[in-house]
Amino acid sequence: MQQPYASPHTGPEPGPRPGARGRVLVVDDDPTVAEVVAGYLDRAGYAVDRAADGPAALERAAAHRPDLVVLDLMLPGMDGLEVCRRLREHGPVPVVMLTARGDEEDRVLGLEVGADDYVTKPFSPRELVLRVDSVLRRARPAAPRDPGGPHGPCGAAGLSIDPAARRATKNGTELALTLREFDLLAFLLRHPGRAFAREELMREVWGWDFGDLSTVTVHVRRLRGKVEDDPARPRLIRTVWGVGYRFDATGTEAD
Repeated sequence: MQQPYASPHTGPEPGPRPGARGRVLVVDDDPTVAEVVAGYLDRAGYAVDRAADGPAALERAAAHRPDLVVLDLMLPGMDGLEVCRRLREHGPVPVVMLTARGDEEDRVLGLEVGADDYVTKPFSPRELVLRVDSVLRRARPAAPRDPGGPHGPCGAAGLSIDPAARRATKNGTELALTLREFDLLAFLLRHPGRAFAREELMREVWGWDFGDLSTVTVHVRRLRGKVEDDPARPRLIRTVWGVGYRFDATGTEAD
């Protein structure tokens, strides 16, 4: 039988360290899972804080703002969805959601409240560290680039993005996008008229060669809700049946 939570060390509980790669708050009421996850993150160079329930997580986040939160969905009292909502009230913070169930509904719920990624228990702690690395890498401001280069600001159909500032607008009004929503919009804006399969979007936007494709579906739906005049009849982010999605820079009515 697989032992997904083998401890990487036998020393004392890891704690935040100065000079680490970033601060990660691990929120899980299972002390074994929390200890193992914290241990692997600590070995990877992260400063790690821990909380066993929602109120404690919010208190610790207020005292020391984390760069990312690893958040269990099924917490006692205040569940992970509510914790995620309350954390986001105080500003954007990347969230990797943990769920003990394999139900798609649970995973979709986590993505719907703005989680940037999720991992289903039991999981490989090494894989979780890779997911944390990936989310944080995309969350951090990009190095300055040539404004006219391929990664500089761009726009179409009333939408514009500034990758260096992580800022997106629609007709001059700033959009409240999550990390992945911003990356997805930026990618589509840079490739107008081209249809992408969900597998391609997962690889190009998320940087994964594997994963649940419903992640892409949910993020497209959320993004449509923020950029389309009528999300039920999208004119910008079109579904290409049998393929995936395409950004239509003209935003005209479909035939």
